[in-house]
Amino acid sequence: MELLEKHVQQDKSTLVQQGISMGMDYEKYRDLVHHLVEIEQTTGHTQTEANIQYTQLNDRRMKRWNKTFAIPEEVQQKVIGLNKPLVFLAITESWCGDAAHSLPIVHKIAELNTNIDFKIVLRDEVPEIMDAFLTNNARSIPKVILWDKENKTILGEWGPRPREATEMVLAYKQEYGKLTPEFKQDLQVWYNKDKGEGVLQDILDLLPLE
Repeated sequence: MELLEKHVQQDKSTLVQQGISMGMDYEKYRDLVHHLVEIEQTTGHTQTEANIQYTQLNDRRMKRWNKTFAIPEEVQQKVIGLNKPLVFLAITESWCGDAAHSLPIVHKIAELNTNIDFKIVLRDEVPEIMDAFLTNNARSIPKVILWDKENKTILGEWGPRPREATEMVLAYKQEYGKLTPEFKQDLQVWYNKDKGEGVLQDILDLLPLE
């Protein structure tokens, strides 16, 4: 069993390194999403009207988070003091509402320290990587994998949403069987009220901070 687990981890590590090598940085991803809005398209294999509209909405959401979210000074100092070379590898698509609320915050963390790189890959373009990091056997996004560049190991993974929001989703599914449009709207309200604190704390918990 231990040998099998070791092989699984080695396979995952190989896939993460492949994702990092082909990933785009956050600014390139933002440019891509904005361009898709202009030409009324979306990332992913499915060019539905709904996904195109979500991409347009998410472009505005990310722009707002980029402008308004600020990491507290005491937290900034902890991240700045991190001397371990890391990579945040995010798996996402432009239509994903959870990603629009989360990735700008991950970016804000990464840009505090030159030891942290942030790379993004699109889920439908990297099915093997996505399938190595499923959530409850589903290709849920966003998914953020923390990679230790020195030791070439996975430090942890996060996603598709903050812990409190995850609990809300699980409770709703248990009661109603699936997520309704009304609940998804309530979830967006939760993100706005949370003001990014959930994502920030979850990612900080995975970092080797002193």
